[in-house]
Amino acid sequence: MSNQKIGLIGVGLMGHGIATNIVRHGHSLAVLEHPGNQPLDTLKAAGVRTFGSAQSLAAEVDVLLLCVTGSPQVEAVLLGDEGVLQGLRPGGIVIDCSTAIPSSTERLAGVVAEAGGRFMDAAMTRTPKEAAEGRLNLLVGAPTALFDECRPLLACFAENITHCGPVGAGHRMKLLHNYVSLGSVALIAEAAACAQRAGVAAEVFVEVLAKGGGGGTALERLRPFLLSQDPSGLRFSMANAFKDLGYYTTMARDSGAADTIAEGVRQTLETAVAHTGGQRLLPELVAVLAEHPST
Repeated sequence: MSNQKIGLIGVGLMGHGIATNIVRHGHSLAVLEHPGNQPLDTLKAAGVRTFGSAQSLAAEVDVLLLCVTGSPQVEAVLLGDEGVLQGLRPGGIVIDCSTAIPSSTERLAGVVAEAGGRFMDAAMTRTPKEAAEGRLNLLVGAPTALFDECRPLLACFAENITHCGPVGAGHRMKLLHNYVSLGSVALIAEAAACAQRAGVAAEVFVEVLAKGGGGGTALERLRPFLLSQDPSGLRFSMANAFKDLGYYTTMARDSGAADTIAEGVRQTLETAVAHTGGQRLLPELVAVLAEHPST
């Protein structure tokens, strides 16, 4: 894959790190110009080309990575006017690194195949920090041969790469992961809000949880906010968390799985988004729940 041309749509907080590491490993890279991109100056200085439409970008690359918000955006960039499918090369590979609804992923994979291309989902976990360091975790859904073909490219920006199964399996595992991760954060946030209203010192709350069954990644990501009102421990918006929980409950309903707890978390996030507009970072859910206990 070293001689193939790589494209990327979605140079946001995660995508910028992915792009930087692809270039660092010597690949030719082109990206889509978009208002939601992070600044492209350093990438352009490194030789990255830019294109004004997904169609024109797809026509110039062999492998195209998508790193956009969710299923509506993936569908739009693939199927829309001047979309990827209008320019996709025969045998071209589409790698969807977004968080998406698995049923949509499977449908789009079929559409790409009908257009003569190949499709895999490679959902990401971890944060923009690890993206910049080339240390993401990837959860991949793809035929084995395609996974093996693309793994060297994925290794440019990922530390742990798990082949979860066929197309759609990566996105299913991502939603399972995010439900557990975001659900744990929401649970601790609600407990922290209760502690605040009950007069329990934040330092005591954190210390006791950390030494017992409440310790772990979720608490550590909330710790800076609980102790010093610094939300940067988890740079993930309430709106994105609400979106992901909605995708999870959709997947659970589609498969007939239990979702009572998940629906409670989803409703909590929905109300928090209504109170805040959704762009505040998830650790600030503690303050929202303390201020609006009926949330």
